[in-house]
Amino acid sequence: MSEVILKRLSEMTDVFWLNDKYEPYDLTSEDGVFTIEDIKTTEERLMKFAPLIKQLFPETENSGGIIESPVERIENMQRYLNEAEGADLTGDLYIKRDDILPISGSVKARGGIYEILKYAEELAVEYNLIDVGEDYAQFVLERFRAVFNQYTIVCASTGNLGLSIGIMSAELGFKVDIHMSVDAKPWKKALLRDYGVTVIEHEDDYSKAVEAGRDEALKRKDFYFVDDEDSETLFLGYAVSALRLKRQLDEAGIEINSDNPLYVYLPCGVGGAPGGIAFGLKEIFGDNVHPVFAEPINSPCMLLGVLSGKHDEISVRDIGLDNVTIADGLAVGRPSKFIGKTVEKMIEGFYTVHDEALYKMLTKLWDTEQMKLEPSALAGMIGGYRLQSERPDMVPGTHLVWSTGGNMVPDDLWKQDYEHGLELLDKQSD
Repeated sequence: MSEVILKRLSEMTDVFWLNDKYEPYDLTSEDGVFTIEDIKTTEERLMKFAPLIKQLFPETENSGGIIESPVERIENMQRYLNEAEGADLTGDLYIKRDDILPISGSVKARGGIYEILKYAEELAVEYNLIDVGEDYAQFVLERFRAVFNQYTIVCASTGNLGLSIGIMSAELGFKVDIHMSVDAKPWKKALLRDYGVTVIEHEDDYSKAVEAGRDEALKRKDFYFVDDEDSETLFLGYAVSALRLKRQLDEAGIEINSDNPLYVYLPCGVGGAPGGIAFGLKEIFGDNVHPVFAEPINSPCMLLGVLSGKHDEISVRDIGLDNVTIADGLAVGRPSKFIGKTVEKMIEGFYTVHDEALYKMLTKLWDTEQMKLEPSALAGMIGGYRLQSERPDMVPGTHLVWSTGGNMVPDDLWKQDYEHGLELLDKQSD
């Protein structure tokens, strides 16, 4: 079976792979890397920083400094997809609006910002600036900035992680170097420079940018490298979203159980954000949640890594793919070893999606729901239909598309994507 899937991947044919490594989730096991207690500790730290975040970013005033996004029903989009896919989705379709997360407007806001806050806390304690029991709003004071300005945060990114790391770090007073791969959008580089961030551009893909950033950070003790390929701190920052999702579903009167399972469709690049979210969901909902990863047809690195068992030892280029996609946040050729090995038994399935489909769904989501997403954020939109096709006996439940980004995309650039999707839809109807 794996040989057939590999062949289809190399031929850039649509693929859905029901993960044969998927296993029942033991909530009582302590054999994993982390537990629910680690997620709760992470959320507690974020709560301590909430007064600081509220001061630094007025857009979080109404949420009390909590960086979170709503869950919304997308009934009109579901009606369109039912027709376009020629099948009725068995259950209601929702979207997790990480495209409107405060501060950096993407799924990366949770993990990236959390890692910087945790590092800032470590430095503050080391320099006797604050006791962990004190009010963290004090981090805005000049004595903190004077210390942080002695340190440089280094990160590599295709765009969205760089924004979350760069914006938060700059606001706290750190120097920041962001290594950007060739896939990164010019507007994201420009926004970072507006914050005083040093953007280092690479004429190569994401993995090479990470390698360059890591090499730079290792040279000096006053450099701190945020490793998107291997960061446990990022992972836990993303996992916190599961706790909050549970509360949101409870408030909406949606009970997740064996009679109403939760199906979650997560766009995947190197794997950090979807991996952390999937782990958190499993810790909260156990076998009543079914995570599915969605990747561009030219960049299915996590699917390839898990399918082959080689994880970061294999690249999409090894099977003849070029890793070029409009979904810049997902343009990753080699997956994270840490993520793949940590979550490979938690993911029910993986599938690929064409760039043209992303454009068309971007256009239709605006037309039906007036939601402005970037192309990467549409990858999970057809997940329910793909899973249902592979598992016609699946229990009807609640379907959740996890958005990734969009509201910070400049209107003129987003409009170009919208109009391209419109052209493709018009061509399709001719």
